[in-house]
Amino acid sequence: MPLSEKYLTMLRNFIPKAGKLNPTVLPIESAGAIAAVTGYYQSYELPKGTLRGSPPIPDDDMRTLRIPFYLVANKKLSDDVAGALAKAIMSARQDLIGQDPFVAQISKPDTDKDSGDDTYIPVHPGAAAYFDGSQKSFFDKYGDQLFYGSMFLGALTPLPAAFWSFMTKDERKSGDRPLMRLHALTDEIRKSDSEVDLSKAEGEIDDILKIELEKCAKGDAEPAETAALGLTTQCLDHLIAQRRLVLNGKSAPKT
Repeated sequence: MPLSEKYLTMLRNFIPKAGKLNPTVLPIESAGAIAAVTGYYQSYELPKGTLRGSPPIPDDDMRTLRIPFYLVANKKLSDDVAGALAKAIMSARQDLIGQDPFVAQISKPDTDKDSGDDTYIPVHPGAAAYFDGSQKSFFDKYGDQLFYGSMFLGALTPLPAAFWSFMTKDERKSGDRPLMRLHALTDEIRKSDSEVDLSKAEGEIDDILKIELEKCAKGDAEPAETAALGLTTQCLDHLIAQRRLVLNGKSAPKT
């Protein structure tokens, strides 16, 4: 029977209140072994004085067996739904304990993978994630997709502007364009013989970027060219770092 006040009261009514003979509760010493073999039993310590307080019955904590009830779900149930259900049950448990103490016996399943005990019914992965505190939020699950998706859409946005810029580009010399000036630094960096040359190249890159940033602040920069400048700058920084390793007598990592 459930160890709730309702059923304990029914059992106490069978115990003589003024008699010399008191009922005896028999322990099950092999409860642990029985539970290990059957699976649907659990070894349990019956608290002292559960049936009666004075004199206490039982007179000490007693090893016995109990039969648990499981809330089960189809294994095809999604992890999100199973986790939300487990959360709702445990939250309701806290709210209802005051109204019905029997609810306090609802407990989380054993999710300890290192305990060495095989659960009679496997814990649903979604519920296990909730009880282990490893339940993922929406952004944990789809953060990468949102991040890379926004980058992809952002990369597509400048294409119409780039096409328009190509169709209406001015007649200025291509060598004066920031991209071409940055590209011209590639050979200079590869042929540099000292730290001074590398510092000079870094200074020229900073000057070009400063001019382009001022254009961006005024709204005069072309989106496609700005994106290309960022990528080119990263490549040049990597090239400078490799050349600096060579000048310092270290082998540059292969790329």
